[in-house]
Amino acid sequence: MFKKVLIANRGEIASRIIRACKELDIATVAIYSEADATSLYVKKADESYMVGPGPIQGYLNIHRIVDLAIKVGVDAIHPGYGFLSENPRFPLLCEKKGITFIGPTSKTIAEMGDKVMARRMMKKAGVPILPGTENSVKDVDEAVKLAQTIGYPIMIKASGGGGGRGLRVARDRNELVNSITTAKKESQAAFGLSEVFLEKYIEKPHHIEFQILADKFGNVVHLGERECSIQRRHQKLIEITPSLILDDDLRRRMGEAAIKAARAADYTNAGTVEFLVDSNRNFYFLEMNTRIQVEHAVTEEVTGIDMVKKQIEIAAGKPLGFKQEDVRMNGYAMECRICAEDPKNNFLPSFGRVTAYYSPGGIGVRIDGAIYKDFIIPSFYDSLVVKLIVKGSTWDETVRRMHRCLDEFVVRGVKTTIPFLKNIMKDEDFRNGDFDTGYIDRKPELMDYHEYHEPTDLVAAISAAIAAHHGL
Repeated sequence: MFKKVLIANRGEIASRIIRACKELDIATVAIYSEADATSLYVKKADESYMVGPGPIQGYLNIHRIVDLAIKVGVDAIHPGYGFLSENPRFPLLCEKKGITFIGPTSKTIAEMGDKVMARRMMKKAGVPILPGTENSVKDVDEAVKLAQTIGYPIMIKASGGGGGRGLRVARDRNELVNSITTAKKESQAAFGLSEVFLEKYIEKPHHIEFQILADKFGNVVHLGERECSIQRRHQKLIEITPSLILDDDLRRRMGEAAIKAARAADYTNAGTVEFLVDSNRNFYFLEMNTRIQVEHAVTEEVTGIDMVKKQIEIAAGKPLGFKQEDVRMNGYAMECRICAEDPKNNFLPSFGRVTAYYSPGGIGVRIDGAIYKDFIIPSFYDSLVVKLIVKGSTWDETVRRMHRCLDEFVVRGVKTTIPFLKNIMKDEDFRNGDFDTGYIDRKPELMDYHEYHEPTDLVAAISAAIAAHHGL
């Protein structure tokens, strides 16, 4: 087992990795920017080192991070999610410097990161894929010609993309012409690659992903599915396991396809195979995420398997230790992403000082967070600040528990998605499991909630005076 691990990430996922390492008696090294100097994970790590320059560049400087790892004597590096986690140059440099990368190989990351190559690989392996182009689209004229074969509506997707960036939907020729240019620009800005490809667009699909674990001895299992259809701008807000639309047969077939996909990619460590499921219950490969997912906690809650520990153990050369038939899913789990955003203002990020923070608790409640009272949420990073995870024995109990927890949750000083998420928990369609990826767009009434307003200085002064007068 490793003696010391460097976490090449920040925020709640850094804290999550530190917890797993501590339970495995592994020393931890954190890196941070000046903007993150007061973050919780910096205090929790055994050693912490500032990286820079700037709030972002330090987290992306492959050579500086690996040099630091060598200097402080770490055995392995865990990339978390985001930042360098899906950059194949990072594990390649680790391999060259004799440091273990806790994740798949650089080759696998490169192949799955190229969405066109991934499609080809899945098609060859017999995993269902959407009708689409075999190669990246060269120009608008080629796209228009190919669209006639595929049929509208069509998705324009970044070849090296993910997370909804560089993705557009075109329902006719004019939209396609306009969207190609926009998607190429977005892809270049986000991934340094302007190539895009086309896929058939499915109306009202469910976004279902299967969690994979694979060791270095050829053992591959899935830990069930997660329903990720509650999204805004192709970004997930709520994740659920098990999915309400999968029966035993569909779950079995999708699980087998996910394992087939992992084997085709010669996969090791933790990964996620993502699918779209249409209204006729046909499923299609979407992409493979070669890292731990934000929503991994819901899978942990229903299976009892600590996935981050498994990541570390697999990277250290240990066998998986169980077979597919040993995996059991007990009850339901749901994660709500508490983001510092204003849902009423097109989910505009809201950064600043947290003036009050009270988290919920009780049976079946888990908080994976990165903030506290007086913490200043910086404007440089993703707006996710807390993950609220609940578990229940039934779907109804899980929804009621989540609503209760959101009602208890207090985050003030910045706008958050909490009141918006509370409305979802109260929505009859959501409670009945009647939702897909277009759910939020069809529900403008979810924005109908009262906001908490911070008291003005005058009101605060009067309140203080009254309290003083009454000896409070």
